[in-house]
Amino acid sequence: MKQKTSSKIFLPVIFSFFVMGFVDLVGVATGYVKQDFNLSDKVAQLIPFMVFIWFALMSIPTGVFQDRKGKKLTVNIGMILTGLGLLVPFVYYTLPTALVGFALLGIGNTILQVSANPLLIDISSKDTKAANLSLSQLIKAIASMLGPMVTAGLALYMGNWKLVFPIFATISFISAFWLSRVKIEESKPKKAPATFRSSFALLRNTYILITIIAIFFMVGFDVAMNTNIANFLTTKFSISLEAASMGIVIYFSSLMAGRAIGAILLRKINIKIFMVVSTLLAIIGLVGLIFSENLLVTQILIFVSGFGFSNVFPIMFALIVEKKPDYANELSGLIILAVSGGAIIPPIVGFFSDLFGVIATIYVLIFCMLYIAYASYYIIKTD
Repeated sequence: MKQKTSSKIFLPVIFSFFVMGFVDLVGVATGYVKQDFNLSDKVAQLIPFMVFIWFALMSIPTGVFQDRKGKKLTVNIGMILTGLGLLVPFVYYTLPTALVGFALLGIGNTILQVSANPLLIDISSKDTKAANLSLSQLIKAIASMLGPMVTAGLALYMGNWKLVFPIFATISFISAFWLSRVKIEESKPKKAPATFRSSFALLRNTYILITIIAIFFMVGFDVAMNTNIANFLTTKFSISLEAASMGIVIYFSSLMAGRAIGAILLRKINIKIFMVVSTLLAIIGLVGLIFSENLLVTQILIFVSGFGFSNVFPIMFALIVEKKPDYANELSGLIILAVSGGAIIPPIVGFFSDLFGVIATIYVLIFCMLYIAYASYYIIKTD
C-alpha cells in the first residue's frame, strides 16, 4: 500500500508518539509539586497514580471505541485531551488542580497509547513493525528527555517551572491538527466488533496473559524509575533537586540511545534474543545501583539500566499483536490496561522508600525486571 511508504502519512503518525512522551513530565513534576506543597514520598506518589490509574479504567473502553470509530480519530482525541490536561495546572496551580490536570493528562495519554500503536502498525509492513514501534518509542523518549531539561531550564532562568505546560499543550494541539489533515486507510478486522467480553477472553490464552503481565511490570518499572531517580540521587548524594533532575535526563537519554540502535538492529536480528540480552543488561545496571557510592558511577549505571530496558516494551507489544493480529484493537486495549502498572508500582516504591530507605526502591525495580526476564524465557520456550 502506498501509505506505508508515504512520509506525508508516516510523519504525523510518528509525531503523535512525541506527544505521547509528554506524560513523562509527571516524573520531574512530582519533584516540584512535592517541593511546592511540602509533601511526603507517599503523598507525592499520588501524582503518578492520578496519571496512570486511567490506563486501568480507560484502556478497554478505548479499544472498543476505536474498533468502531477508527484509530486516527481516537489518536486525535487523545492528543487534544493531553493538551487540555497540561493547561489546567498552569491556569490555576493548587494541589487539587495539579491532580486534576495530571488526571486529564493520564486519560489523554491512555487514549493515545491504545490507538497510536495499532495505527502505526497499520501503516507498517510486516518486516518493519517491531523496528517502527522501536522508532516510535525513540520519538517518545526524546520528548520524555526534553521534559525535565525544559522544566529545569524554565525554573532556573525564568523562575517558573510551570511554563512547560502551555508549551507542550500547544505542541499537542498542533500535532492533532496535523494528523487530522491526512487520510489514512486503516485495517478492518474480519470479525465481529470488539467488546469487553472479547477483550478479556483473550487472557485465557497463557501466552497473552504472561506477556500482558510483563507489560504491567515494564511500565511500572519505567514510571518508578522516572519518578524516583531525582529523589534517589537527592537522598543518597545530598544534591539539589535541579541537579538530581539530570538523572531523569540521563535515564531518558539512555532510552533514546537504546531505541535508536534498536530501530536499526531489530530490522536485522532475532527480536526474541534481543529481548533477553536487553533484560539482562537492565538487571546488571540495577544491581550496580545498590552498591554504587559514587555519583558519576551511579549516573552511568542509570544509563546502563535504561539502555537495557529501552526496547523491551516495543518488542513485547509487537510479539503480542503478532500472536493474534485480527484482535489488534482488543490486544492494544489489554496492553494499555497493563500500563496501569505505572499507577501501582510507584506507590509501592514510595512505601518501601519510606519504610526501609531509598535503596529499597531498587529491589522493587529488580523484581519487575526479573518477571520480564521470565516472560522473555517463556516466549522463547513456547516458540
